Amino acid sequence: MDHVKRSVRYDQVNAMLLNEFLKEHREVQELQATVAQQQKSFQSKLEAQEKQIAVLTSGLRKIDAQFELRKPEQQLAFKNQQNADLW
Repeated sequence: MDHVKRSVRYDQVNAMLLNEFLKEHREVQELQATVAQQQKSFQSKLEAQEKQIAVLTSGLRKIDAQFELRKPEQQLAFKNQQNADLW
C-alpha cells in the first residue's frame, strides 16, 4: 500500500473559508434583490387592480342607480298593461 501523506495547509483555511462566505453572501444579496423586485412588482400590480376594481364598482353603482330610477316606471307600465288586459 502506498501511504500518501496529506497535509492541511492551515494558512490557507482562513482564505478558503472567507471565499466561501463571500460567495454565499453574494448569493444571499442577489436573492434579497430578487425578492425586493418581486414585492415591488406585486405591489404595483395590486394597486392597479385595486384602481380597476374601484372603477368597475363605481360603474356598477351608476348602473344600479339608473335601474332603481327606472324601476317605478317599469312597475307602472306593467300595472297599466295588466289593467288593459282586464278590460
